[in-house]
Amino acid sequence: MHICMINGMDWDDIKVFLAVARAGSLGGAARALGQSQPTMGRRLKAFEDRLATPLFQRGGREGFLLTDAGAEVLAHAERMEEEALGFERSLAGQGDEPEGLIRVSSSDWFGLHVLAPVLAGFRQRHPKVCIELVTESRLFSLARREADLVFRIRPFDGAEVVQRRLMTLDYALYGAPGQPSPSWGDGSGLDLVTMDTAFAEMPDVHWLQRVLPRARVAMRSNNREVQAALCAAGCGWTVLPRLLGDGHAGLVRVDFDADPPPSREVYVGYHRDLRRLGRLQRLLTHVVAALAPVTMPASPTS
Repeated sequence: MHICMINGMDWDDIKVFLAVARAGSLGGAARALGQSQPTMGRRLKAFEDRLATPLFQRGGREGFLLTDAGAEVLAHAERMEEEALGFERSLAGQGDEPEGLIRVSSSDWFGLHVLAPVLAGFRQRHPKVCIELVTESRLFSLARREADLVFRIRPFDGAEVVQRRLMTLDYALYGAPGQPSPSWGDGSGLDLVTMDTAFAEMPDVHWLQRVLPRARVAMRSNNREVQAALCAAGCGWTVLPRLLGDGHAGLVRVDFDADPPPSREVYVGYHRDLRRLGRLQRLLTHVVAALAPVTMPASPTS
């Protein structure tokens, strides 16, 4: 369903309008839809001409800002999008053959260290299924079909999402071999690698502040892989998921048996319209069988 005419309007033009409204720029919208920026500009201008009203204020560092008319059109366009995507999901749900595309989303480290080998095993069993794994910190929308299956460390909101708790992630404190141990004391003289300020409310950040209150924050990153690399390079101690840290050859773990870093629960969710999508349900069954029994193996501590 590529083109849909609604009261003389081209559905693709409405998608252009939605992309610009969400990205705040033609460039960002063009990247989101895989089109050129000039094409996006022409289609948006044609859409505004058809409605006989400007939908955006243009220019300045603020980019494209919705006018009052644009805000009103946005509300209608999002409802139209929801209905169109619901129709597409319903059509997709009619098939039960293990073939076709499944879009999967997770964080960077979880996708690399946990999901990649599991998805590879599924693909070997079902070679007609194409899996698109997108790894980044942004939370993808199941309602807008940005992803079919999403893994995250917090429960999903919305009655339209079918979700389940998949597994528990244990965390620990890691450093490069030979660094002064933080096992005792308040962290004086120690350097830390921690999450960036956008993730300052993460439980492991609060744990570090409480357990090692006098340690210095040397470096920050929102990427667990980057944190592990910085830690292995001697930049400081960091909290990592054990599924990542215990397998890193350049790190040693320090156990705080009486007060370990808080664990996190991993949830997996998909839109309820995909409950009958055979390839998704087979993938979910495979992932659950592979990951739900996961327990941490014993490993050397410092």
